[in-house]
Amino acid sequence: MWFDGQKYFGDTLPKEHVEKPLPVFEQTARWLDTYFSGNAPDFTPPLSLETTPFRKAVWEIMLTIPFGQTMTYGEIADRIAKQKGLSKISAQAVGGAVGHNSISIIIPCHRVVGKDGSLTGYAGGIDRKVRLLTLEKADMSLLYVPKSGTAL
Repeated sequence: MWFDGQKYFGDTLPKEHVEKPLPVFEQTARWLDTYFSGNAPDFTPPLSLETTPFRKAVWEIMLTIPFGQTMTYGEIADRIAKQKGLSKISAQAVGGAVGHNSISIIIPCHRVVGKDGSLTGYAGGIDRKVRLLTLEKADMSLLYVPKSGTAL
């Protein structure tokens, strides 16, 4: 699942590609309807996380970030380091895994922010990240869009 114009995704399927109706699509549509009505879905549709073990670990942590709340790249890095018994993992490495999330919104990469509250690094675009966090009624007074940077 991706947005039109999103980095990394959507360009691998032929334009005429159509999926057959499956129960997972109905569950996902119900999840998205609930989400876009401004409510936190009380379930997660079945997900197939076919990726590297590191990305999967990052994505699983993102699934724990509550509706309307945020977590920093560094906090995710610290959690993974603790899980693996390591002293440190790079927040930049986490950023790379976050940026390659192929199931935007359901795996809420828009809830991941810089340590100073900066809204960077959203493959769907910073404006969309702001709109999603606003929909969730996140405390936007703690967050800001930087004026420059490589991850805008």
